[in-house]
Amino acid sequence: MIATKAVSHAGGALSARILGLSAGLLTAVVWVSSILFGLYILAFYGGALRAGQPEAWNETLPRLYEPETLAASIGIGAHFAAGGILLVLGPIQLLAPIRRLAPSVHRWMGRVYALCALIAGLGGLTFIAIRGTVGGLPMSIGFALYGALMALSAFQTARFGIARDLERHRAWAIRLFALAIGSWLYRMEYGFWTIITGGVGHTANFQGWFDVIMDFFFYVPNLLVAEAFIRAGRPRAGSSTRWLASGALLVAAGYLALATWFFSLHIWAPGILRFT
Repeated sequence: MIATKAVSHAGGALSARILGLSAGLLTAVVWVSSILFGLYILAFYGGALRAGQPEAWNETLPRLYEPETLAASIGIGAHFAAGGILLVLGPIQLLAPIRRLAPSVHRWMGRVYALCALIAGLGGLTFIAIRGTVGGLPMSIGFALYGALMALSAFQTARFGIARDLERHRAWAIRLFALAIGSWLYRMEYGFWTIITGGVGHTANFQGWFDVIMDFFFYVPNLLVAEAFIRAGRPRAGSSTRWLASGALLVAAGYLALATWFFSLHIWAPGILRFT
């Protein structure tokens, strides 16, 4: 009996350690990648405005900028600007040493982060309400749900932080970050799909079968991985839950590392240099 408990305890300690290492690896990859993408967003979209070429936005997705619907363009511009800040600040907010050694910095950055998430969500919803999306009703529904979840997660993160309910604050912060990286993953996933399949299921008006899947796929799996990580990190979580969560985190880290290398070389670096 004692030996069985000892083995069980050792297995639980090992699974917890592997979960921590997997989470650390994924955080490191996400940190590097999201900062690079955030800089690309700020440099490309902000640089296009500064250069008087807002129509360059349409190179990444059709109809982002149309001068006849200025309010929608302002909304999507706010979405991009706030999203870029989210990607730069998000990984810093996840660092335990910052939370432990500089709690005031964490709180102030958290307020900026939550505000930017709210602006990003509402900016996207404004764009959809005024102009809709190029992909029609499925894209409008998928993207509107994404924006609403961003706004909700930002509100809940701030709410539980103010209430000092740290467990729920942490859970909602993880969900918020999983959503914040959605626009970055959207571009990555489309890029890899085009390379691997030649763009099967994708049409110029973003209404093909693959486009409809992508209207939701760029953020729903992120939330599932985030939820697995949240549950695995709880004290009462079993070893099997931790092992499964670790596997998911390692697969995500490998995918993102490969994607970061490819997109940095072929898209982000050229985009940053274009308007700088």
